[in-house]
Amino acid sequence: MKAQTSIFFDLDGTLSDPRDGICRSLQSALEELRHACPPDEQLARYIGPPLHESFAQLLESNDAALIGRALELYWARFASQGIFENTVYTGIPELMEALQEHCELYVVTTKPTLFARRIVDHFALEKYFRNVHGSELDGTRADKTELIMPVIGQEQINPGDALMIGDRGHDIRGALANGVYPIGVLWGYDERLLSFAASRG
Repeated sequence: MKAQTSIFFDLDGTLSDPRDGICRSLQSALEELRHACPPDEQLARYIGPPLHESFAQLLESNDAALIGRALELYWARFASQGIFENTVYTGIPELMEALQEHCELYVVTTKPTLFARRIVDHFALEKYFRNVHGSELDGTRADKTELIMPVIGQEQINPGDALMIGDRGHDIRGALANGVYPIGVLWGYDERLLSFAASRG
């Protein structure tokens, strides 16, 4: 096991702001299915959680075939357009450069690895990270609890020497379930996390 501190960074809402790409791709999928679509400010709440859960709520259905079709439509638009409708948060490259000198950095996101790597490469962030870990297009490892465990094993990391930094309750719960110390950022999209921080003054 490695003794050096390892830091797992969520991607959406933590390293970059993917609002436009995700919201427009959700909207496109719903329109293709001729289903009512909430306004953009409501769609933003679906940035971060597993997409199959989001579509189940948006479509008000647990029909696997319908959700699967929605995911196909979503990824079709996201792969061609939405992936780059994205902005790195101010100060992130400088923070990564500073942390890189003392820690091993990883991207750990429920976004499919295929797209997560493309985003990291597009924004020239790949030089800061030892690896990028994500889910599969079929939804495998789309839950942070299931995702963090194999990362720890593959990278031979002691959970007690690792941090998980993210903007969602999913990140916090996934870290705690795997013995990793969680840190929540307040510039992302989890309204409950923001409300909790506000209540603490």
